[in-house]
Amino acid sequence: MFRTRHAPASKTPFLAIIALLILSLCSMGVTVWMLVDFLREQRIVHELIANLPHDVRDSAEELIGELRLQFRLTILVILNAVLTTLAIVILWRAYHISQESLRDIKAQASDILSSMEEGVITTDLRGEITSINQRGRHFLQLEDDGIGHLLSEVCLHMPLDQYRKEMQERVHSEETRDFTVLLDGTLRTLRGFCQPLRNRDDRIIGHILQLRDVTERVFIDDRLRRMERYMGLGNLAAGLHHEIKNPLAALSLHVQLLEEQLDQSNVSDDIQEMLGVIKTEVLRVGGVLENFRDYASIGRLNFDKVDVVELLERQAAFLRPQARHQQVKIVVEAPGTDLPEISVDPIRLEQVLLNLVLNAMEAMPRGGEIRMRADLQSEEETLKLEVADSGPGIPKDLQDRIFDPYFTTKSQGTGMGLALCDKIIREHNGAIDCRSSPSGTTFQIILPIHITQLVGTRTEDD
Repeated sequence: MFRTRHAPASKTPFLAIIALLILSLCSMGVTVWMLVDFLREQRIVHELIANLPHDVRDSAEELIGELRLQFRLTILVILNAVLTTLAIVILWRAYHISQESLRDIKAQASDILSSMEEGVITTDLRGEITSINQRGRHFLQLEDDGIGHLLSEVCLHMPLDQYRKEMQERVHSEETRDFTVLLDGTLRTLRGFCQPLRNRDDRIIGHILQLRDVTERVFIDDRLRRMERYMGLGNLAAGLHHEIKNPLAALSLHVQLLEEQLDQSNVSDDIQEMLGVIKTEVLRVGGVLENFRDYASIGRLNFDKVDVVELLERQAAFLRPQARHQQVKIVVEAPGTDLPEISVDPIRLEQVLLNLVLNAMEAMPRGGEIRMRADLQSEEETLKLEVADSGPGIPKDLQDRIFDPYFTTKSQGTGMGLALCDKIIREHNGAIDCRSSPSGTTFQIILPIHITQLVGTRTEDD
């Protein structure tokens, strides 16, 4: 249910209705008492008139008329009292119905807010929590409802109160802010939105904080940005390869001819060394161009039915000798259910897994653990592969760049490993994602079980 700090309900209307009803009943009782006395007095007067002489009966008749008038007035008072009582009863019934209606509206509003996927938190101007729904308690990781506590005291894992204060200084601002938090053992991205809370007089009495889990949306946006970078860099790579390949081949040929000419004459060792450097650099540039070509081209995938668990175990068995030498333990976790065979290019997928495991081993020079697992998800339409390590994690400012070509933090390496992994998985109509924290890094691969092959050709000029 939606938790809120309830102000004590006012009992003034209820007590006033009860008091009016009691007074009305008392007035009716007194009036009936007077009516009984009037009837008794009339009976006594009639008995007295019957025994009076005829000369004084006229005065007695006038007294009877006054008693009759008082009797009629008493009847009128009784009628007024009855009508007043009925009005009070109707008022009480209306008050009771309005209270029930108000409770129903509050319960409905509470159920709506409690069922929302968005966390809703309200605070006063000091930052004290006045209401919060179930999703908000989950995002703030509260054991109780947190009502009456300062937001800065109960929310220590993200600077939500600081964000509220900044928005308080900018009343008309509608800036959103993303927070990365560890929820249920995984890093999640929460998008916060803050706006002022106003009363019926349009006076600001607090703030409304809204939190939404946008992890999947951020993942999709990152994937789109990577695809845009890939398209631009792929076109650039194809152009560079085409423009540099022919001059490089000519340069390599002339260096070979020069080396043959120099072999026929006596040349110094320095010249031979310089020629060796030129040949080495030409080969290195050629290797860079080959990486460019591999990254830019769309090759034909050789699809085959593969048991993914067997593939993981084969990769683990292949790498365990090297892992034991580095004091790294490789574990293949059994899936919760039997997995169907999936149609992939096994050589390309092994290349991806090999690259991820080797990167994980390099991230743990002092030893650690690598876990490989596979499982079904999304109503058994996709397969999820994970390679998780227990290393120190990837710095947050570098996580958005790890799939960029030629980006690396290693002293040796081309920086094309993860870029090629991303390309191979996208050729399988899949997605690769990285989630890292100080307790380790997890690479997650999502592959559709039924893959439509991307057919491409590679020309000789490429």
